[in-house]
Amino acid sequence: MAAPAHRPTLLIIGGAEDRRGRSSILRRFVRLAGGKQATIAIIPTASSFQDEVSSAYAEVFARLGARTCAVVDPRDRSEASDERLVARLDEATGVFLTGGSQLRLSQVVAGTPSGEAIHRAYRRGAVIGGTSAGASIMSEFMIALGDEGVTPRQRASQLSHGLGLLPGVVIDQHFAQRQRYGRLMSVIAMSPNLIGIGIDENTALEVVDGITATVLGRGGVHILDCRAAITDAPDARTGAPLLVSNAVVHALPAGATFDLDKRVLVDFVEKHLDAGISQAGARA
Repeated sequence: MAAPAHRPTLLIIGGAEDRRGRSSILRRFVRLAGGKQATIAIIPTASSFQDEVSSAYAEVFARLGARTCAVVDPRDRSEASDERLVARLDEATGVFLTGGSQLRLSQVVAGTPSGEAIHRAYRRGAVIGGTSAGASIMSEFMIALGDEGVTPRQRASQLSHGLGLLPGVVIDQHFAQRQRYGRLMSVIAMSPNLIGIGIDENTALEVVDGITATVLGRGGVHILDCRAAITDAPDARTGAPLLVSNAVVHALPAGATFDLDKRVLVDFVEKHLDAGISQAGARA
């Protein structure tokens, strides 16, 4: 079993991260996983092209200095119980979940021995990274299906259970690029005890101990808080625009650090992409 590297850390990526250039977000993942000592387990289950996706990420991680990469690719819940796959996760210093369908990923991995191994890896200090679908599944509940658009509407989304690595939140990805503000706001308005986190493409939220969240990358992160909001969600008809008043929305660029427990901004240092990631590394 790999030795703990640092405090429990998630690197949640909004999708379409740079894999060809400097690859700063993925470089940060490799650094958190141990750099030249990194042993990375790639889980491509969400994708419809598992072999191609696995090869692409293995190539990137090798270029960025990781020591080894192993593929953990269960095709169904039975395979997710395979002791050989579980062993690869137990040996990893970093686990990376690729994009695709978060519903497929949830149906195959959540609540299986492989899913439990991901939780063990997280607790011992292996960094857990995920992009697109791999980002959505990290939360306790995730948007499995949903309409796009800026206006929140009644029943615009369908929720499913995620891995639960980050309780009390719902994560959405490709946020600005696919206009997903409305669907995330509709979910949080109906469940005001939850926090909504929307992450743009080529952008990541690095979360330490489930609380301290720092934005990295070229886009932004929106955090939605509806604890004090007024809404007609219990009575609105299906498809109708929702009334949501007095919601708190935090728009956070790279360099912003947010406390997910207290739901407040705790720091902001304006930096470009690479410098922002270096600064985050200094805090970790």
